Amino acid sequence: MNPENSKGQYPPSSEYRKSAYFKSFDEYKKVYDESVKDPVAYWVKQADNIDWYSKGWKDAFTWDKTENKFTWFKGGKLNVSYNCLDRHVNAGKKNTAALIFQGEDDSDVKIYTYGGLLRQVKKFANVLKSKGVKKGDRVAIYLPMIPELPISVLACARIGAIHSVMFAGLGTDSVYNRIMDCTPKVVITSDGSFRGGKIIDIKGKVNEVLERENPVKHVITVKRTGTNVAMKYGRDVWWHEEMAEASTVCEPEVMDAEDPLFLLYTSGTTGKPKGLVHTNGGYIVGAYTSFRNVFNYNPGQIYWCTADIGWITGHSYIVYGPLSFGATALMFEGVPNFPDNDRYWQVVEKWEVDIFYTAPTSIRMIRKTGDEHILKHDLTSLKMLGSVGEPIDADVWKWYHRLIGGGRCPIADTWWQTETGSILISPMTGAMDLKPGSAMRPLPGVEPSIYTEEKKPCGPGESGNLYIDKPVPSLARTIWNDHNKYVETYWAAFPGHYLTGDGARKDNDGDIWLLGRVDDVIGVAGHRIGAAEVEAAMITHPAVAEAAAVPVPDDIKGEAIYVYATLKDGYKDSDALKREMINQVRHSMGPWATPKTIQIVSGLPKTRSGKIMRRICRKIAWGSGREELGDVTTLTDPAVVDEMIKGRIT
Repeated sequence: MNPENSKGQYPPSSEYRKSAYFKSFDEYKKVYDESVKDPVAYWVKQADNIDWYSKGWKDAFTWDKTENKFTWFKGGKLNVSYNCLDRHVNAGKKNTAALIFQGEDDSDVKIYTYGGLLRQVKKFANVLKSKGVKKGDRVAIYLPMIPELPISVLACARIGAIHSVMFAGLGTDSVYNRIMDCTPKVVITSDGSFRGGKIIDIKGKVNEVLERENPVKHVITVKRTGTNVAMKYGRDVWWHEEMAEASTVCEPEVMDAEDPLFLLYTSGTTGKPKGLVHTNGGYIVGAYTSFRNVFNYNPGQIYWCTADIGWITGHSYIVYGPLSFGATALMFEGVPNFPDNDRYWQVVEKWEVDIFYTAPTSIRMIRKTGDEHILKHDLTSLKMLGSVGEPIDADVWKWYHRLIGGGRCPIADTWWQTETGSILISPMTGAMDLKPGSAMRPLPGVEPSIYTEEKKPCGPGESGNLYIDKPVPSLARTIWNDHNKYVETYWAAFPGHYLTGDGARKDNDGDIWLLGRVDDVIGVAGHRIGAAEVEAAMITHPAVAEAAAVPVPDDIKGEAIYVYATLKDGYKDSDALKREMINQVRHSMGPWATPKTIQIVSGLPKTRSGKIMRRICRKIAWGSGREELGDVTTLTDPAVVDEMIKGRIT
């Protein structure tokens, strides 16, 4: 990548451009303009990259705006497992690596070729069939990041079962609620998992959940840690024993494009979790197309997304996107700071990773530990970096580019959601001069718009609500068993436009800057201030590792800014340090953005996927106790919640 230019932008190198899918802005612009002129024709063309038994759709796209129901490729017949495995084997890639598993223990490694992975998927598909699972049945998967997880997912897709993966860190109530909502015949789990040098009990949680009334007939358990677990006769079986008897012959089920592929639940503050429904045809077209457009993968490269498959990023960019494209993907069981803070970089060096995709929260956490953990490793194999999960501020972007990317790797700052299924906004890194902190442009076929609260288009520099004007193929069709909730959440605010819930603005060049969740926009004396902007300003202070800004009620200004901040090693909390931070924000953003309160904490409440749970930060700042915070079992460290409550400043 070329050095920063006079406009503060980072153009790609001529060498990188040559290997990119979009090699110039003009090329991207031509394709994009044609795609929004006739989006159906564009997406039908993209569907040609998928193998179909039949393209039997009468209308590739239908949209009932009254009922808020839409379809893509309905009548088309395919199988997603076939598209991720069989077709690559048939094309001569039987011995090409599909998945590289790197366990927490550095010596724990498994490499699955496309042929080998297909064999395992067929066997486990037959195991599921032996338990009575058939097309349309649900299968709940509660596994850590081990190979049996993607094998389970693809086996479900092969026989037409609808998988519902639950992050292995969820608590028993969260698991129970999901099981009762999707009513699976089978739960797939493990005896335990390895995490940060500890053995975590998983089967015990499942046993506790299933002590209550439930629809589950069978539990298939992977022996991962070898710990003793209680197995219920007639219900529980071991994975390895079932697989030993299973046939390797299993033809893929023929699925309609609109048949559900999977459910993925998102947590709310209270009440029933939302099971978003993603379909076979539209989802795999979106996952394939976005992986190709964004990551510029070339044959022989190794691609690593650090997410957990329990979240949408892992679904789309560890399993379905890379495998449908025929790529080699690395999946990692461990954490970035065990056995030491250089673990990610040791893995990158060991496997000579080419493409690295992670969350801003992970980047900030790594930066906090010091550059020395990075500099001792050879990261010259890296050719591209990615960011996912929340806006990445310019200061962290530049550090990521300089330290991890060696000043040469372009960064794809991607925006998308569980609901969208695939990336919708991202720099085309071979075609654009990158702006640190900007997601820049929509992918072809995607039509985002930014509107005011009065539903008027925002002008350049004006912040507003981000909508998607037309449904893309990978957009979730509904919420399982609750279409009214789906309509109320995503379509009722501005009929005919999908509400993302995120704030955004466009600059004078037309590039998009994400501002975080709309409910994270803080209104101070008539000024609309993005929480992400305050956080970005905070992080420019040399002492600040991470920050989370939330609104609190203020009698005079309406709302004031309350900031939680973590410190880099070597700094200690003091009033003088907090005054420096406040002045930093004032200088960066203006006096209207001055934080009223800064609370120093040891950590922030974050999910395993790297997202800061701002609803928890906000509720604590408003005075809520632990019992009022809703589900906190997805947090990497629930103890930080008690610390935040105890140290709350009023």
